[in-house]
This record gives sequence, C-alpha cells and structure tokens, in this order.
Amino acid sequence: MTTAPHFVVTDSARDPDADIWFAEPEGFTPIPLDALLTPPGSPAADNLRAVLAPFLDAAPDEKARQQFIAQMAQGRQLLGALCEIGTVHCSIGLHRDDIDDAGNTSGQPLLALFTLSWRDTALAPRAVTAARAVTSAAGHTRIEYLELPCGPATVSETVLIPQADRGLPQMPLLQIHAHLPHPDCKRLVVLALSTTAGARREQYRTILRQIAELVSFENPLEPEASVAS
Repeated sequence: MTTAPHFVVTDSARDPDADIWFAEPEGFTPIPLDALLTPPGSPAADNLRAVLAPFLDAAPDEKARQQFIAQMAQGRQLLGALCEIGTVHCSIGLHRDDIDDAGNTSGQPLLALFTLSWRDTALAPRAVTAARAVTSAAGHTRIEYLELPCGPATVSETVLIPQADRGLPQMPLLQIHAHLPHPDCKRLVVLALSTTAGARREQYRTILRQIAELVSFENPLEPEASVAS
C-alpha cells in the first residue's frame, strides 16, 4: 500500500507576484532572508533585535555573547552576498546519516544548503539555455539533460575547495546544480544543493532532482481555487 505525499502550502505560494513554485522534502528549514537582512534603523531591524535578545541574555558570559554577535554578522554578510547574485530562497538541510562507508549505522548529522537563484540569460530557446548553463562554465561534471514537467533542464556537479587563507576547513564542497530556463526564454532559475558529505552525492543528487521535478512556472493552486469557488 502506498500513500500520497504530504505537502504543506506556505503563504509564499499564494503571493500574487510569485513567478515560481517548488516544494522541499522533509529535513529542510527555510532561512528567513527578509527578516535577517533588514535595513538598519527600520522597524524590521528593531523586531530582529527583539527576537535575538533572549539568545543574547542566555549567553553564559560576555565573550560568548560577542561570539554570537560576530557569527550573526558573518551569517548576514554571507546571506547578503547570495542575494546580490540573485538568490531569493535558501534552506538548511539537516538529516541523520543512515549508514557509514562500512555499511554500519553511524547516525551522524548531515548538513546541506539549498538555494534558489535567478540568472538573466540571452534570449534563446529553453533547451539551448539549459545546455549553455553547464557548457559555458568551467568545472561542471556529471552533466545530465532532462525534460521535466516545467521544461528542459540540466543537472551537473562541481566540487570546490576553500582557499587556505579563508580560515575555512579544507573540506571539498560538493555542489549539485539544476538549471531550469523560464518560459520567457530570458532567464533561468538555478537550484543548488551544497554539502561537504561527498560520500552521499547520489542521495543528494536524488533530492535535488526531486525538487526540480516539482518546480512549476505556473500557479499549481489555481485549479484548486476554481474548484472551490
């Protein structure tokens, strides 16, 4: 016996200005970009400070409090950089690893970052744009061409190693990309799933493909609304 998948519809799905709809699997928690990237001095910034106040008050000492503030500032800077290049949504994925490389249960937490970004493109047929997205950029491997319900797409992978002078762990970062051209043929959406758990690349690739397969450039809620009326 099989059961139908369960979906939770967020308020953003009913945004009249929305131009893309998608679904995330369990284990992903959206990052509230608008709430975190508030302009200084705005009412929203005051609300953010009020929300963070209990965390600061709970810090065991001033050093821990300053570390939290510094980490928040660094996180806001990174999110701001993502938004500057067209990212409109990101989520943190947290899953428990089922098995280790020896086939034993490890139970270790696996972290991933999912982002959805828009890119402007030259006017061209959608299949051409999907192909160009991976052939015009260096480092893309395991390229796969797909025909999804929303149109043509490409899936590819890149592996990045942070520069030593950045102070980041020297762990390879696997990034799995899905490029989905918009029907207007002038832009495309890039879905990206990034993780240091390279040994689970097949599982993460499957997750990203599942997200891409559910992408729609037309409001999937409209038929339901017309039936209800």
